[in-house]
Amino acid sequence: QVQLLESGGGLVQPGGSLRLSCAASGFTQSVYYMSWHRQAPGKERELVASITRAGGRTDYADSVKVRFTISRDNGKKSWYLQMNSLKPEDTAVYYCSAGTRWRSNDYWGQGTQVTVSS
Repeated sequence: QVQLLESGGGLVQPGGSLRLSCAASGFTQSVYYMSWHRQAPGKERELVASITRAGGRTDYADSVKVRFTISRDNGKKSWYLQMNSLKPEDTAVYYCSAGTRWRSNDYWGQGTQVTVSS
């Protein structure tokens, strides 16, 4: 059992930056795959970025490549999403997730709202 706690969401202007954090607790030894997803109004939840425990592989959605960076700190049992050059279309509820294997999503955070607007 793993619990995830998110922070860092909020309001930012277009072109600005925001950093999301996800802290894991519980049986974190089981976590191998860490990711961020987002869901905009009227759209399905989509995978934004992911990283493996050792940091050997990262993946990004085409819409956020170059602008977003995922990272992790295994000592702090946390992972992060650095978002730069934000656009209004990035507005969504962002969720962190953890899995026990590649591309799995066994645990979810509560979601945090990111709004990009003037």
